[in-house]
Amino acid sequence: MTDFTELSEEELVRLLRQDKLNAFRELYSRYWKKLFDEAYKRLKNKELAEEVVQELFTNLWTKRQSLQINTTISAYLFSSVAHHVIDIYRKEQVRARYSHDFKIVHTEADNSTEDGIMLKDLTYTIEEEISHLPDKCRSVYELSRKEHKTNKEIASYLGISEKTVEQHLTKALKKIRLTLSHYLVVLALLLLK
Repeated sequence: MTDFTELSEEELVRLLRQDKLNAFRELYSRYWKKLFDEAYKRLKNKELAEEVVQELFTNLWTKRQSLQINTTISAYLFSSVAHHVIDIYRKEQVRARYSHDFKIVHTEADNSTEDGIMLKDLTYTIEEEISHLPDKCRSVYELSRKEHKTNKEIASYLGISEKTVEQHLTKALKKIRLTLSHYLVVLALLLLK
């Protein structure tokens, strides 16, 4: 009977690939504590460190026949621990970011009535400003922004040049921007909350 404690890493990996459970057990007993210490040093959490090492050995056994180890088994295992720890940090960052975003959305949801009123007021103000535009300018603006026509289509439809269409749009947008400038100040203040 083979004494697995006397075998080299290479021999243990070879036997592991041949489904020798004792080779796996030997690797487990040789490296579990060292890998746990490495994970704990980085995570400062006993349960997480244990999970990392257990998952590592579970993967080692389940993927034993397809393992691609280009270094020693110990280097492979310690590298795997480092990758698991990095994954945990990434997941924690994602959780923290989503938690932060959820709080922002939740806060914004609390202001939904106020936001709805402001949106309705903004829409009314824009429509009011559009109604005060000269007829040709208003027609060009509505064809462009409401019916999503291109400048070329508008020019053809109204029998004017594309340059004239551009001038009418520029005039309309400038007038609307001036009227809505106070909304930008309010929006900036809301974003700074």
